[in-house]
Amino acid sequence: MVDTYRHKGLRQKLVETIKEKGIKDTRILEAIGKVPRHLFMESGFVEFAYRDQAFPIGAGQTISQPYTVAFQTELLQVEKHQKVLEVGTGSGYQAAILMELGVKVYTIERQRELYLKSRTLLHKMGYKPYFFYGDGYLGQPSFAPFDKILITAGAPEIPRELLSQLKIGGRMVVPVGGSEGQVMMSVDRTGENDYVENEHGYFAFVPLLKGKQ
Repeated sequence: MVDTYRHKGLRQKLVETIKEKGIKDTRILEAIGKVPRHLFMESGFVEFAYRDQAFPIGAGQTISQPYTVAFQTELLQVEKHQKVLEVGTGSGYQAAILMELGVKVYTIERQRELYLKSRTLLHKMGYKPYFFYGDGYLGQPSFAPFDKILITAGAPEIPRELLSQLKIGGRMVVPVGGSEGQVMMSVDRTGENDYVENEHGYFAFVPLLKGKQ
């Protein structure tokens, strides 16, 4: 769990890069500057940890591009102590950023290898989200409603099962589309059966899969 001055310096450069790309929320920039991204990658790839790019982490998954993590987080508009459901734990990096913002994170991962790995790592780092191994499409109805829902993989459509677990006044952020790329969507629940959808540009994510491995 080594975090050197060099790592910290590289993180600050990464923060400046993300800021230049348009991220304005200082809380998110501070979180990016604080969370040691290199710990979420294999030791042989530490040199890539502070480049603003996605990188493979095994099981056909990637650790998202830092700008994308910041963009989704900013779009989510979280406030301290809110309940946030994250669908797709992956490396655990996004969950760590959310926890730095003071929210209560419930995170689901369907790949057992990643679920075990990220749970161990985050606990070692002192982060204590609620972990679940299972199908992200089903969410966690027993812990609903959630203030915010963040989906970190490309969904072919907005998952209606998850919308029902969103609090009225809450927001879901989800990349929607096929393997060629996705449109980042925000979905605000304004009433029992009322939702407002907005588009926020094009991104590329690994696909959101149903079921467990």
